[in-house]
Amino acid sequence: MTVVDDHPAILSGVRAWYAEADQPVRVVAAGTSVDVAWTPPGDRADVVVLDLNVGDREAPYQREVRRLVDAGRKVVVYTMQDSEEVALTCLDLGVSAFLTKTEGDEHLVAATIAAASSRPYLPPTLAGAIAADHRPARPRLSDREREVLTQWFQCESKQLVAERMRITPRTVDTYLDRVRVKYANAGRRAPTKAALLARAIQDGLVGLDEL
Repeated sequence: MTVVDDHPAILSGVRAWYAEADQPVRVVAAGTSVDVAWTPPGDRADVVVLDLNVGDREAPYQREVRRLVDAGRKVVVYTMQDSEEVALTCLDLGVSAFLTKTEGDEHLVAATIAAASSRPYLPPTLAGAIAADHRPARPRLSDREREVLTQWFQCESKQLVAERMRITPRTVDTYLDRVRVKYANAGRRAPTKAALLARAIQDGLVGLDEL
């Protein structure tokens, strides 16, 4: 993974947290500019932990986040910004998780490991932002689409969903694609599993007790 933060002390601390974790995380590159994520060895990292304050302060953070997500990188935002609007915007852009720096090492390590495994992670700040979100345009899902969606959130792979539901992995993909299309048509893109989980919780399609 790659860590991008504008403060050297934060970089050192985050490196130490990952090294001392029960499930150690390998940091292949770290730096104060997002450029480190695009040059070797940073460009080979699947997960990028990103501080929204790095780089040109006049440039919107959305540009760099979208660029990373569009390139297939799993982005974990780790920032001092605790705005609900910023958190939801980052989800809209497809980040794997959004954390504030007050949430510390426990949540950052867990969110990073979850992102690396393509699993959603819901730290307190993000959960609060989702709970406070009352935006309209909720797509109407069929019972079968909701069932597949819930099973996918509970499983680590689509193959496991297929085995549980006695359908093919291709059929699982078809249902999930339909759900994503419905959200996209409603103006609320959900390109990642984490973003789709956020949408489902926002709209009451799944509850935390079901996960």
